[in-house]
Parts: sequence; structure tokens; C-alpha cells
Amino acid sequence: MWMRLLFPALLVATMSAPVADSLTVSPGCVGRCGDVDIPYPFGIGSGCFRKGFEISCVNNTMPVMAGTTQRVLNLTLSPRPEARVMLPIAWQCFNSTGDVTGDFDGKVNMNPEGVYRISSELNQLVLLGCNTFAQIKSGVSGRFNYQYYTGCVAFANDSSLPQDGACRGVGCCRIDIPPGLTDNVIDFESGGSWTHENQEFCPCDYAFITNRGYYNFQKAHLRHMDVNTSMPLSLDWAIRDNGSLSCAAAATKPGYACISRHSECVVSANGPGYTCNCTTGREGNPYVVDGCTDIDECAPQAGYPCRGTCKNTDGSYECTCRPGYQSNDPFYERCTPRFPLAAQISIGVVGGILLIVIMTFTIIIIKEKKKIHDTYKRNGGPVLEKARTIKLFKKVDLQQIFKNGKLIGKGGFGEVYKGLLGDELVAVKKPISGNVLESKQFPNEVIIQSQIIHKNIVRLIGCCLEVDSPMLVYEFIPRGSMDDILHGEEKKPLSLDVRLNIAVESAQGLAYMHSQTNKVILHGDVKPANILLNDEFAPKISDFGISRLIATDKEHTALVIGDRSYMDPVYLQTGMLTAKSDVYSFGVVILELISRKKATYSEDNSIVKSFLDVHKDRKKSTELFDTEIAVEEDLDLLVSLAELAVDCLNLDVDQRPTMTDVAERLVILKRCRKP
Repeated sequence: MWMRLLFPALLVATMSAPVADSLTVSPGCVGRCGDVDIPYPFGIGSGCFRKGFEISCVNNTMPVMAGTTQRVLNLTLSPRPEARVMLPIAWQCFNSTGDVTGDFDGKVNMNPEGVYRISSELNQLVLLGCNTFAQIKSGVSGRFNYQYYTGCVAFANDSSLPQDGACRGVGCCRIDIPPGLTDNVIDFESGGSWTHENQEFCPCDYAFITNRGYYNFQKAHLRHMDVNTSMPLSLDWAIRDNGSLSCAAAATKPGYACISRHSECVVSANGPGYTCNCTTGREGNPYVVDGCTDIDECAPQAGYPCRGTCKNTDGSYECTCRPGYQSNDPFYERCTPRFPLAAQISIGVVGGILLIVIMTFTIIIIKEKKKIHDTYKRNGGPVLEKARTIKLFKKVDLQQIFKNGKLIGKGGFGEVYKGLLGDELVAVKKPISGNVLESKQFPNEVIIQSQIIHKNIVRLIGCCLEVDSPMLVYEFIPRGSMDDILHGEEKKPLSLDVRLNIAVESAQGLAYMHSQTNKVILHGDVKPANILLNDEFAPKISDFGISRLIATDKEHTALVIGDRSYMDPVYLQTGMLTAKSDVYSFGVVILELISRKKATYSEDNSIVKSFLDVHKDRKKSTELFDTEIAVEEDLDLLVSLAELAVDCLNLDVDQRPTMTDVAERLVILKRCRKP
């Protein structure tokens, strides 16, 4: 949050009070201004503050550092002596030719007596600019006139480069500062290599010291930031009257600040001098007479540990158990009764019952583990272990996905969940109980599918065998199915190039399954819902839950499963699934791609019937094409795609092309397409 300087400089003279050299608080001193406590050595008015610690109270509501307009946010004595204040930012602005039109180094005369040091632990230097180097310096008589130099560089030659929230050198940089800084003066480099010519998107440089984590960079600030802005920062303060004396030496000097009984001196961690604390068991103000008072550790709100009976003592407290109770450490362990024999017998009985319960529970766990092991073995676990080509997940690994994941699909096979396994996004298929292949066939199918590596086939990552119906884990494909893209509620534009690429790569995936693996793999349910698309619309063939693996010397399988809208009529009549059955189904997919109509779009109409009727009557099929892609220059290509689909739909199985032929013809059409 940005806070602004609230007062003109003319207020400084009216709100300053005479400097007091007294070391004790005079009667009637005000201890609060607005909502800020003003503890001694700080004070308001003559006789109420130690030299260097004067505070002014404006309108009895807002404290400022005496002689300035800088607002005081908070003053603390311990455990860390700190003054949190608002100080102005430094800035310099330029015109379009790079000339400086105005600047301010941020200097505020807030430390005339040298009691403050800017905290290096709680603050950082922040710089905003687009070709900017700024530095802070402090301490006189160093090698280069100053003892402390530190700074950072911010650069950006384009307004699009800086990012909101990123302060790592592009438009914004931040850096730790050294201890010992006595003021917030900031120097900017300008001219030469640091030119600001033609940087209208970044007309000014800004720099400031502020609390770590307070400022969140916004690239809009490069274009404009109010030059009257102030930022909060923390000042470490200490008693520095006599230089860098040890505590022992300071105690012998006049004006020693730790005057309360039960107070102690602590050497300053930032610059010379010392501060005062109350000793252990005391709290309050060590800078005033009798300011350190006993802490009542037994008060409910005190928060000191005691699980027994608490008794406050001078500077400490006691914690004991009441008669008849005992504890090894009543400060942290509850007091328990010293049990008589009857109580011990009762505990023995209860313990015996508890032991029986534990044993029963253990037996149940052992039986459950045995059941899981037997299920794992029955589902082919030992076979898959030897294969070493598939990950075997435990049931507990997938439970979080079913609990916290997202259900993304549901059908005859079962349910599909999206979730994370480690740092990988996966899709987990949880089948309906009993809806799996025979146990002897399942591991063989999993092994073969796990060996299928093709860019257009969904990769099988692993499975879980510890449940009655094994669960499969696949790579997650983010954009959903081709069916969702073509027929979903939001029909987004889909160019002909994208559709043609989907057809080409889908055909290549199916051709790979048919002819380039050790076993012929027939899909059996080729349809848009089983063609998934990634972020680049690259297709991946999915859903092998109903696929069948056929040895190269076999003709067919007799299991009729699939969507009838895409099913080969020959397969439907005979129950014989062959590679040409997938070719037929893919022909329907091509027609859906070029028409953007569902396979069956009314009770009596289907795209297969519509295209075959047109082909039979030798009519043009132009009106059947999706109007989005049916432009004049692409009609010949669309007709060629329709003719290829009709070839795939031939009722004479032997006249249909193979998937390899289909893929090659599609590749040729893609290459011949005019750019």
C-alpha cells in the first residue's frame, strides 16, 4: 500500500519541541500519541525524552520524528529496539532527450544525534527504472570518501519486459543493505551508459529503502509513481552517547541508561552503543526507575508452560503437582494420580481388553494384506514384475486421486479420473467390477500395451493390481476428445489444416497398431470419443479397454463390442473383428471431420448414408461439408477426403484399403494442399 507525505515542510517549525538532556521522565509526560505508544527514552515535550529521541505529536493524533514531517508508525524497546517510520522515496525524472527534469535524493534530517541506524535485517534497497543504477552510501573517511556503498541495476528496453511481482533486475531490482547506515540518501547514475533518451514508457527512476516484503512491484509504477510517496522502514536505535564503549565501561559513565533495577546492558548489534533489557522474569521499561517489573507467569494470558499447580515468585515461577499426584516434569507433562492397588487392577483389566482389541485389529490388517496380495497375484502381478516395462502402483497411491481428483469420464468400461501422481498429471481408469479381461489374458495385454510407444497413441504408464478389477494409469491428454471439439457445447473454430493433421496422425497411429508391432492390435471401437487431442491438437488413439491382441497367425476375434454408429456392418453380422473393421470406423471419423456432424444426427439420417447416397448418384457432396472449411479453393481436397472415406466404407472388405494405405493417401493430400 502506498502512503504519502502528509505535511508541508512549513509544519516542521511549529511542531518541534525544545531538546531535553534529562535522563529521567518528568511528571506529566504524554506516553501516547494517536494509537502509538511513546516509551522513554522517546518522549514528547521538554524533559520527556533522552537526547536524540524526541517525538512530535501533530494535532494530538499523529507522531512524527522531531524536526521533520516523517510519520512514526511504531516504537519498541524489546526484544528488538526498533523505530518504524515513513521516509520519502528518492527519484529523478527525464524528458524524451534524456535530460533530467527533476530529482530528489530522499535525504531527511531524521538522525541529527546519530542514535539511529537503518536496519540491515529488516529492510532492503529497492530500485525502479529501465536503465538505472542507484546506490546508497554512508559513513565518512572511507577509501572512496564513504565507508559503505551498495546498489543495484534495473534495466528494460521494452515496456513488455517487466512483469508484475517480479523484481529481479528487469525494471526493478532489490538488494540487501549493509549494517551501519545512518541515513537514506540515494545517488542515481545518469548520462553516458545510463542514458534515458526515448524512454517514454519509463520516464523516471525511483529508489527507496523499505521493509522486506512490503513493496510488490507493479510495472505500471515505471510509467508513473507519485514522487511524494513515502515507504515504511525500520530503524535500529541505541544509546550512543559515548561511542562504542563496552557495557562494563558504559555503566561507569554519567548518563548510563539502564537505570531500572533488574535491568541489563546489551551491546548494539548495528553500530556503536548499547541498549537495555529487563532481566529474565521481568518486563517493562529498563530506561526508567523501577521500570522492570515482575512477570506473573501464572496469569492465564502469560503463556508460560505449567501442567500442574503454578506459583509465581519474584523473577520466576514454580510448577508442582498437588498432593496425591505426580509427574516427571510438571512444566510440560500432566500430573497424574498416584494409583492405589484397586486402581492398578482396574488399569490391568482395561489394558487386557485393549490388548485383545489391538490383536483383533492386527489380525484384520494381516487378513486384508493377504487378500491384497492374493488379488495382486491373481491379476498377474508376478508376470508384470518380470516384464519390468510397466509401473505397478499400490492401491493407496491412487486413493488420493479418487478422493481429490476430477471425474472426467464415465461409460461402459467404468470411470476415468484426472489427478497427480508425484509431479505427473495422469488419467486413471477405474473399471466396473468384473469388466476386465480374463486374469490370464490381462497381464499379457498390459505388457504389450506398455511396449507401444508412438506419438499418436496414448501411453500406458502403469496399473494397480491390488483391487478385484485392475486399474490402468495413462498419460493425461489435456484438450479432451475429438468428439468434444467437434460437437461440444462451445463449437470453437477448427481449420482444415488442423482437421487434416488430426486425420493423418490418427491414421498413422492405427496403422502402427495394425502392422508395426509384434502383435496385431485391433482397436475395435474407433470413434472421435476415443481420439484425444493435446494442447497442439495432435491426436492420440485411446481406450484399449475393449481392444483385443491377436497373434499374427490368427484371423479374427468373435467378441462384438463397440459403438454401432461406427461399427463395420460385416463385423456386426459375423462377429469377426479384423483390421478392415477399424478401417471402416475410421472412414466414419473422416466424414465427421469434414462435415462436423455426428455419425447419427437424426433418427433416420447418418453421415454415412448421406455421403454414400451422394456418391452413388454421382452428385457433388459440397452441401455436406462443414461451411467453416468449405471454401472454393479447398473443395477438391474435401472431395478427395470424402472419396477416401467412401473407399473405407466399402461393404466388400477386400476392397477396403489398409490403414497403412489410408495413412499414406492422407499424407499425400496434406502435402498437395496449397498453402
